Amino acid sequence: MAIRIIVAEDHTLIRETLSSFLQDQDGIEVVGRAKDGATAVELTERFQPDVVIMDISMPPVLSGLEATQWICGRWPDVKVIALSMHRHKQYVDQMLKAGARGYLLKDCDFDELLTAIHAVVEGGIYISSGLDSSIRK
Repeated sequence: MAIRIIVAEDHTLIRETLSSFLQDQDGIEVVGRAKDGATAVELTERFQPDVVIMDISMPPVLSGLEATQWICGRWPDVKVIALSMHRHKQYVDQMLKAGARGYLLKDCDFDELLTAIHAVVEGGIYISSGLDSSIRK
């Protein structure tokens, strides 16, 4: 059975590139694309994905942090992986406290993204290898 994913990212090029890459992987199906947090919540309700790849900094309709809180509070089986350019511990801590099971930097490679997806689906937590080791603890 395929891992069902929603990609939530406000930059069209990044959203579509991630979606295309993921859709081309065996065992992964992109079931939705969201340009803001509110749409991510709506699509999660509709499709009940396994994973939501969530940009933190999205338009103020509903931020990635707020959308993560909604999704993890209402659908605890849905795993959220934060996707961010922010390397500061406060962002990692906020997203994990909101319920995210992973935190990736936007400069990670596609292999790391796949590793993170599989780690959270299997019940683990994944923190980007590009972050300082003190943050990953």
